[in-house]
Amino acid sequence: MGFHPDWMVPDWPAPAGVRAVCTTRAGGVSRPPFDSLNLGDHVNDDLGAVTANRRVLREAIDARPVFLQQVHGTAVVALDMGTPDATVADACVTAVPGVACTVMVADCLPVLLTSRRGTAVAAAHAGWRGLAGEGGRGVLESVVDAFWRRCGGGASKPAAGHVPDDILAWLGPCIGPQAFEVGPEVREAFLAADPQAEAGFKPLGNGKYLADLQALARQRLRALGVTAVFGNDGSAPWCTTSNPSRFFSHRRDSLVLGGSGRLAACIWRVG
Repeated sequence: MGFHPDWMVPDWPAPAGVRAVCTTRAGGVSRPPFDSLNLGDHVNDDLGAVTANRRVLREAIDARPVFLQQVHGTAVVALDMGTPDATVADACVTAVPGVACTVMVADCLPVLLTSRRGTAVAAAHAGWRGLAGEGGRGVLESVVDAFWRRCGGGASKPAAGHVPDDILAWLGPCIGPQAFEVGPEVREAFLAADPQAEAGFKPLGNGKYLADLQALARQRLRALGVTAVFGNDGSAPWCTTSNPSRFFSHRRDSLVLGGSGRLAACIWRVG
């Protein structure tokens, strides 16, 4: 069937046996305000339309996307062909061909992982809560640990900065640094773990800040030793909120339209 031409295919040096894609609004059957490829079954869209949209995705990627129940946490689940949809987790990892690690987003940041050897793949849903985590351990720390073990790194978690240097990361679209207004509690959650996170926040006055979600994710990945990071650079074309014709945005759409659809970022191994 093939990908819709508007969908986003990562430009990164992934090995031949790894595929990845991030959907946009295009290519589905949902009616406004979920038009048209809404993949979320929890946003008050018609469930028949969501089922049809998920079928479009599955046929396009020729793999089984596993749709998690995301809770803005840090849990990681290992996927196989029997993993049910709605498994509670915010990240997933697999080495099984034909199973697509999948995360849904509508302002939060999707992060896809593989390695230059392509022995495993992973995906993470990184909103600010999951990214910040607790005590400096958020969803990216959790998924990189799980991915490292799945790649054959061993049973124990790697020390900071000592994960395999062949890990590749791709950051998908999210709310951009000119649109993501947050309160002081968000900034404090990141600074408590790393004072260098200050660079990801721009003061607005009245205790408010603009947060750069992709920059904060890059900082966390760099601290883990993951330096080959591609995709979202914080520029306008990657901003879900600023591109209503292409991306869903919970912050933009929910108050005005009463709801927002969900995009999906997927990564999987073939054959």
